[in-house]
Amino acid sequence: MKNRLIYPLIGILFLSLSAFAFHKFYMGVFQVNYASEKKMIQITSRIFVDDLNKGLEKKYHKKTFIGTEKETPEDVELLKKYLAENFTIKVNGQSKAITFLSKEVESDDVLVCYSRIKDIEKFKTLEILNSILVDWNAEQQNITHISAFGTKKSVLFTESSRKEVLKY
Repeated sequence: MKNRLIYPLIGILFLSLSAFAFHKFYMGVFQVNYASEKKMIQITSRIFVDDLNKGLEKKYHKKTFIGTEKETPEDVELLKKYLAENFTIKVNGQSKAITFLSKEVESDDVLVCYSRIKDIEKFKTLEILNSILVDWNAEQQNITHISAFGTKKSVLFTESSRKEVLKY
């Protein structure tokens, strides 16, 4: 009788403990807002610091310390270069320069970057390329929320889906 009770309890305990095991996920969250009154696209990027440093090291063959006390001005320049190469926006088919404004570390492990594109009139299409960290890790996913003209859309960018054209 005791065995009938103990084995199911051990099984339940094992399953419940294994459900709380740490599983690393690779996700970036991006917010793209069109502020019509300012004629500006505002971009906020949230990326895990450790993944970003590993991705930069793989791409540029240089160890970086973005978001840490060891961060150098050269690290920040590599970050800006990387973001410019891997996150682009075309408005009505025209590439637009994204200006990096600032960055901060949130919760000790997430880098938040702020950028913008100025002088944007009303548009009909917005093409976004988001390949942040997908070359470093095939499991990387970048969810991008876009708000423009009172509508909200979300797009999931992955290794196999790096570009999306949105119509307004």
